[in-house]
Amino acid sequence: MDGYCLRGEMEEANKVFNLMIFKGNLPDVRSYSILINGYCKCRRVDEAMRLFDEMTQRGLIPDTVTYTTLIGGLYLTGRDVAAMELFKEMSASGQPVNVVTYSTMLDGLCNHGNLDEALELFQVMKDNGLIPNIVCYNIIIDCMCKSGRIEDAREIFSSLPTKRLHPTVFAYTIMTNGMCKEGLLNEAYGMFRKMEDNGCLPDSCCYNTIIKGFLRNKDTSKAMQLLEEMVNRGFSADASTVEMILNMLS
Repeated sequence: MDGYCLRGEMEEANKVFNLMIFKGNLPDVRSYSILINGYCKCRRVDEAMRLFDEMTQRGLIPDTVTYTTLIGGLYLTGRDVAAMELFKEMSASGQPVNVVTYSTMLDGLCNHGNLDEALELFQVMKDNGLIPNIVCYNIIIDCMCKSGRIEDAREIFSSLPTKRLHPTVFAYTIMTNGMCKEGLLNEAYGMFRKMEDNGCLPDSCCYNTIIKGFLRNKDTSKAMQLLEEMVNRGFSADASTVEMILNMLS
């Protein structure tokens, strides 16, 4: 059943689920959670909610995985209010709210532009004794950059080593992109070069991000230099980078 769900073949997964019941094997919380996860990934959240209600009617208690999965599905389909209500229900039910649950909530809030609400929840998480991981920090930094709060993002990014967290390639890419959008090209380039000094090699996405930043700001010389370097390292320009280069040459 899990394999079908991972491939998005929900009709087949349902057949296995119903066959299990037909043979007298009543589904447990894990079985329901697998099916709910499959529906959420396919954005079929109404079916996921129906299963959630069905399992509680059968006397099964949704666990942390079940709640977190459904919260993620609700945010994925733009149902912010329902996601927050379910999170509150989860907290009230006594189910442990772990780092994955909080990162799911933070991601949902930030994807819908609710940075202030995300920051409040981030603080609640820490007040409750949970230690945010690099995923949580990346989500907050990304949202700050997209909201134009580059200095706040820079402050959090710079504090990561003091929290024994090492910035990932994704974290560097977020910061580089944010600086480029604010026109801080020298700082973006400095951070890009700092990556390797800190043992973090830039990937294709990171190269494309900074190249597009220089192209947007009309610094074609630096963009071409980085493009050549990227190709020499075995990476290639993505579709949007190629389009910008072609527009520049036309």
